[in-house]
Amino acid sequence: MELLLVLVIIGLLAALVGPTLYQRIKPAREAAARAQIENFATALDGYYIDTGRYPSTQDGLKALRNKPEGVEKWNGPYLKKELPADPWGNAYVYRAPGRNGGYEIVSFGADGREGGEGENADINSWEGAK
Repeated sequence: MELLLVLVIIGLLAALVGPTLYQRIKPAREAAARAQIENFATALDGYYIDTGRYPSTQDGLKALRNKPEGVEKWNGPYLKKELPADPWGNAYVYRAPGRNGGYEIVSFGADGREGGEGENADINSWEGAK
């Protein structure tokens, strides 16, 4: 009987704390994606200073770790670690030129598809922190 009472109390605590904890995870993932995009932007600026241009869409963010063919004055790697996936496990999308010139980096959010709202909303390099 005592064991059953302890299990009920643990279940009630999990039911009360679980949703609150989950609500804190969503903004943390968005903040982590924005921080990673800022890290890429810093590395891309270093790449641009050295080579005089941003990597092409075909070269992608991989150009920050490995020298692309035909690129002179590459002085990388510009990232210390391998390219991370976004907080939802999807690859970041890199395009050059971007919608606002230069380049754009996008995380498509939890669903991994363009567009969406809430946790599925896109996180873009051209949008500042929200």
